[in-house]
Amino acid sequence: MGLLHGLRDPESGYSIARRLRSRRFAFFLQCIAGLPRPIRILDVGGTQDFWETMEFVDPTSSRITVLNLQAPAARHPNVTTVSGDACRMDAFEDGEFDVVFSNSVIEHVGDDASQEAMAAEVRRVGRRYFVQTPNLYFPIEPHFMFPFFQFLPIPARGWLLQNFALSWGGRIPDRESAREAARGVRLVGLSRFRKLFPDAAIYRERVLGLSKSFVAHRGF
Repeated sequence: MGLLHGLRDPESGYSIARRLRSRRFAFFLQCIAGLPRPIRILDVGGTQDFWETMEFVDPTSSRITVLNLQAPAARHPNVTTVSGDACRMDAFEDGEFDVVFSNSVIEHVGDDASQEAMAAEVRRVGRRYFVQTPNLYFPIEPHFMFPFFQFLPIPARGWLLQNFALSWGGRIPDRESAREAARGVRLVGLSRFRKLFPDAAIYRERVLGLSKSFVAHRGF
């Protein structure tokens, strides 16, 4: 279980996830190194905690807007929190942000049309973007840590979530809630990710030689 736990939990002692996240953020810092400060960043679906952990809340470096379904009070003078929908960012103008950043969000927004809407909005409001998502074809599904979970039919996934502690909160006893949790993750493979972000370069994060996730980045 150490390997599986380390793949999912960025705070675990084994910490494969932590190393991947740190490596990804180091790549992000390389991408933005030449941009004038402060950089106007929109984090789609993120949290303030992430930027605090990455030690990137210096007001001289950035102006960060965190967009999520809920908007807790901002804890830093250069951070703004906004409640909103990643698929419809009407509050923002075209090219309003220097960089749009999104980490493991697009697989949660819904069906193909919703993913396409989010991708279009990211490309619209950001002069540049940096969007990460797990790889559909990595053998271990990253949210539930079960081999090839993503390829099982919804009833089978729901049954597993009802009977085994695969989710962060443990077992999900209610059948419909378990199936809804399974439906709430819609991973994408490389081909589809390229179609969502056709003007991007793709950075691959690898574990044991396999692509665990992808980052679409443009404009750097």
